[in-house]
Amino acid sequence: MKNSLLILLFSSLFLTGCINNDVYLKYKTITTNGWNKDSLCTFDIQIKDTTASYNLYVNIRNRGEYPYQNLWLFLSKMSPDSTLIRDSIECYLADKRGKWLGTGIGSVLEMPVLYQQKVKFSKAGRYQYKITHGMRDSVLIGINDIGMRVEKVK
Repeated sequence: MKNSLLILLFSSLFLTGCINNDVYLKYKTITTNGWNKDSLCTFDIQIKDTTASYNLYVNIRNRGEYPYQNLWLFLSKMSPDSTLIRDSIECYLADKRGKWLGTGIGSVLEMPVLYQQKVKFSKAGRYQYKITHGMRDSVLIGINDIGMRVEKVK
């Protein structure tokens, strides 16, 4: 009887620790020919709870042939009331010696970049994020996918 209770207790603790706070997680695949400067990765995020705080991440999957240490991204956010906000972020994918910072198996590495922390959305509804690269190359090689993840802050 004690063993059964112990197993039940540990199982419930384990499952509670694995609860995912993700509200949104999607990836857009970049063509193997490269990411054109004019190509947008669009993410439609539905926000229902305006009392909660959220962390927003941009997830980058790159291959070893990516030629740079960093990646500049241009972001635009359209809120449900049609307010447009533009932003840019610099993401480091490798250290100064060229060692990739992301994790992964095989030739694709994933790097989550915290974009905004403890954000409160003022209105419920659809928020549309559009991301394009801000590098000098008109076609950027070595980027596999761009993703967005929104998690509720505990």
